[in-house]
Amino acid sequence: MTDPQPLDAYSQIVAGVAAELTGKVASLRVPRAGRGGESLGSAVVFTGDGFLLTNAHVVGNASAGTAAFSDGSTSPFRVVGADPLSDLAVLRTAGQTPPPAELGEADDLVVGQLVVAVGNPLGLAGSVTAGVVSALGRSLPTRSGTAARLVEDVIQTDAALNPGNSGGALADSHARVVGINTAVAGLGVGLAVPVNATTRRIISALMRHGRVRRAYLGLVSAPAPLPAVLAERVGRPAGLRVVEVVSGGPADRAGLRAGDLLVSAGRNPVSTAQDLQRLMFADAIGRPMAITVMRNGALVDVIAEPSELVAA
Repeated sequence: MTDPQPLDAYSQIVAGVAAELTGKVASLRVPRAGRGGESLGSAVVFTGDGFLLTNAHVVGNASAGTAAFSDGSTSPFRVVGADPLSDLAVLRTAGQTPPPAELGEADDLVVGQLVVAVGNPLGLAGSVTAGVVSALGRSLPTRSGTAARLVEDVIQTDAALNPGNSGGALADSHARVVGINTAVAGLGVGLAVPVNATTRRIISALMRHGRVRRAYLGLVSAPAPLPAVLAERVGRPAGLRVVEVVSGGPADRAGLRAGDLLVSAGRNPVSTAQDLQRLMFADAIGRPMAITVMRNGALVDVIAEPSELVAA
């Protein structure tokens, strides 16, 4: 009788991640309010006292549901808080859960890196697929009522995702959860909300307050190159061009204009939409924010006072 052949290195990594995470990713059943039936999804255990992380679109308007784990146990859960503008939601189970998964850092990912998706596609519990990070820095449009936002730095992967994978884990080779699978954009194209400093802040707000309060400036911007002299002075090549200013909004009241090139906000450099969005949380509401722009070749300082973003 011959000894079984050892797994190759790739298989060892994927199998190791699967063994570590499969038990920590729950299969969700969520009642559909007013429509009957249930929607299916996934969620990741991320604390030792029963908190789970999933997508806001998985729970929708529901307040509760049932989580099932690979060991055969089930537990009712309640929705602690959901944030459609980041497509994240936090749940808490009433019973015992497996040990928590470790959250990683999506900002450290590189294109081509191995990632493993763990979830419950099409109701098939404990499914594992593997692929690579196909691209970084994608944007995912989200909406809540009349408020719209782009989730920045979304991870694109070719690890196979299907309905039901939403809310499941996208993990690196060390079984650290670097993303929450959120969408299938096409054949071989899956998207995941990154786990990074910004989403950790959102998760913390949902756990503590059940919602995320956001500040609002009332402008639309796009990355644009800084003039060479200014780029050398500030040590970076790009800023944010103001494309549109909402009439009567905080940016308008502060005197910002379409065509202005944002260099800094709140004394922080801004060169991407995420740089500005990560400043737009509760502690910025109603507080003066210094903004520096380049206008007609000169640097101009204004003071804006962000208001609270109202979703509905």
